Amino acid sequence: MSGNHFKGHEVSCCIKYFIFGFNILFWGVLSNISSITDLGGLDPVWLFMVVGGVMFILGFAGCIGALRENTFLLKFFSVFLGIIFFLELTTGVLAFVFKDWIKDQLNLFINNNIRAYRDDIDLQNLIDFTQEYWECCGAFGADDWNLNIYFNCTDGNPSREKCGVPFSCCTKDPAEDVINTQCGYDIRAKPDSEQKDYINVKGCVPQFERWLQDNLTLVAGIFIGVALLQIFGICLAQNLVSDIEAVRASW
Repeated sequence: MSGNHFKGHEVSCCIKYFIFGFNILFWGVLSNISSITDLGGLDPVWLFMVVGGVMFILGFAGCIGALRENTFLLKFFSVFLGIIFFLELTTGVLAFVFKDWIKDQLNLFINNNIRAYRDDIDLQNLIDFTQEYWECCGAFGADDWNLNIYFNCTDGNPSREKCGVPFSCCTKDPAEDVINTQCGYDIRAKPDSEQKDYINVKGCVPQFERWLQDNLTLVAGIFIGVALLQIFGICLAQNLVSDIEAVRASW
């Protein structure tokens, strides 16, 4: 009789280790969240702690729940993943409906970070990367750098960078092997018609909008892929819970 104890029902090892592997993958994908820096005054350390905490809790519940066949942890994992999916879906819908508000917030975000450009080396690197990648300068143009105390054009500004822009605003010469970090000095003292010969005059907000339009298929594909991965994880967890409860019911 004991030999036939689990004959009718047994826990699927494939599903169990699929969930374990899913959590390892999910952990790995989100492990680079520390690269996100200042968000309009929010300390990146706190952001990292919150997101890292969510990652740890979700990964712990999924991995331990699968390996130990703990239905409570698996249900927690499934519900938590469902909440994240719902929040992502809601965020996507709201971003589409309130795209003008998002645009204003992006402008505010960039301008706040321009003010703090020299205060945080990580923030500085992020802005330089953004301006180089999108070939832009400031939120809507180079004059946004007047918001920074080192780059503004006021008469009382003693900085050598007065009326300039960071080197990441400069147009790149493929023949140059070494970056000229002083290429933006005094550039905004020149007429607008001359500035475009030395720096990228387009703002990062319109450049981001253009990039988004050009890569809409890629962005949509990534969001759909992440959503399907989450739905897959929820289904696996629910399947494993059903198997475990069926085995226990057969006892």
